[in-house]
Amino acid sequence: MSYFGIDRFFDFLKTVKATGGVRSALYKLYRMDSLRPGVLVGCDKYGNKYYENRHYFLGRDRWIEYAPHYALEYDGSQVPAEWFGWLHHRTDLPPEKDCSRPKYKWMSDHTENLSGTPGQYMPYSTTTPKIHAWVPPKAPPQDEDDENKKKECK
Repeated sequence: MSYFGIDRFFDFLKTVKATGGVRSALYKLYRMDSLRPGVLVGCDKYGNKYYENRHYFLGRDRWIEYAPHYALEYDGSQVPAEWFGWLHHRTDLPPEKDCSRPKYKWMSDHTENLSGTPGQYMPYSTTTPKIHAWVPPKAPPQDEDDENKKKECK
């Protein structure tokens, strides 16, 4: 069936079917720029989904689909540490199946990097800045009577 590239067309149709249909495939293409069929390995508490496909080469065989509420504003700091290790092949067991991974009370929840957002850290400073932004001078307000007189003179 490899005549005229028909086998590639059928592979494409299988990929579209595996990703959930045409609408879902277009949505994934819009968000992630690629269509990859894979096995859902797990989800984290933030709504991210983790997939694996052993037919791809190492480094491309595990990926993440970020939660829909991130829209197109997702980045790598939104991946928790336990899933980061699985994505980068530091462990073969996903966090849900790995019983040897310790969970202590003092461990804090994962927080994403807030740089470039309204929630970013801004240090408090008591010193005056050496460089000030230029503020253009305001023009004095003009009276309407002056404008009418100018029109009459012309």
